[in-house]
Amino acid sequence: MAQDNISMSSAKKNRRMKFLFTGFSIVMLFLFILGLSHGSVRIPSKEVFIILTGGGRNNPVWTDIVLNLRLPRILAAMLAGSALGIGGLLMQTLFLNPLAGPFVLGINAGASLGVALVILLSGIAGFSSFLSGLGLLAEMGMVISATIGSALVIMFVLVLARKIASKTVLLLIGIMLGYAVSALVSVLIHFSMAERVQSFLAWTFGSFSTVSWKELKVMIPIVAISLALTFPLGKDLNVLLMGETYASSMGVAVRKVKYSIILLTALLAATVTAFCGPVAFLGIAVPHLGRNIARTGDHRVLIPMCILLGSIVALLSDLIAHLPGQGVVLPLNAVTSLIGAPVVIWVITRYQHVGRS
Repeated sequence: MAQDNISMSSAKKNRRMKFLFTGFSIVMLFLFILGLSHGSVRIPSKEVFIILTGGGRNNPVWTDIVLNLRLPRILAAMLAGSALGIGGLLMQTLFLNPLAGPFVLGINAGASLGVALVILLSGIAGFSSFLSGLGLLAEMGMVISATIGSALVIMFVLVLARKIASKTVLLLIGIMLGYAVSALVSVLIHFSMAERVQSFLAWTFGSFSTVSWKELKVMIPIVAISLALTFPLGKDLNVLLMGETYASSMGVAVRKVKYSIILLTALLAATVTAFCGPVAFLGIAVPHLGRNIARTGDHRVLIPMCILLGSIVALLSDLIAHLPGQGVVLPLNAVTSLIGAPVVIWVITRYQHVGRS
């Protein structure tokens, strides 16, 4: 009898998960089409379907808008949302901290330093001439500089991870590293020309619109491979929630899993920051939404759930940012903060309530 009840409960849970994943997939597809339809130029959804299936030759302007302007932006939003959602989930599991996010290791600060260096040096005549001679590399200067800055921070953190056993100490060092690098950025900006500062500030607002097909050819494989590599970690992540000592006793290679988490999170966060800027709050908010909706701490469920929810929240944020129309676009980070901040407040109050009870 008890076995039958367990089987019925398991079957009911599986049906609920299938319903959730099917429903969220439909929502993601709806937002995908809506994002391609809405903007400064409204394009009927029917025409969007025709263009995506190879038609639309009768209206080349709409075809160009959908395929060359909006589709890369929408794909970038989906990739960024998924990457940051998974990065936040991995960091919260590693540090057992509900407020940890993919940027706690100072990755976005490293990217900001790289971009700030390029902005400052671009005002120097010799460096400007050097950049103009690089052709394609010059066009992706912001991306390359952000990638290099993030990579340096990643290597530093990985070296520390080999020497420091305490996750709390590693977390604190990552936060302090972020503050130190941000201080260097502030110094660089202080000595920059006003127009250079404006350019840097525009980058810090975050944007999916700056990603073209050229950048997607680099962004897609890095994010896709990194996301795929998180799935085999699901079982080990579940055990890691019980503590490193328990995980070791269960045969989990804790050090190897920890390195994998840091490296995958770093790749995901650095890639998104390099191409889209430091997109805020998604990495913290999405994992909590996933746990609350799925009602489980099982990472084998949470990993695909965070990929879906990350895409949905990023698409929704991008859609809201473009709602004003007439060529006016709201800062992406303003929108993501308005969505993410209530989630973070809810997390803080919830955990404080649990601590008192």
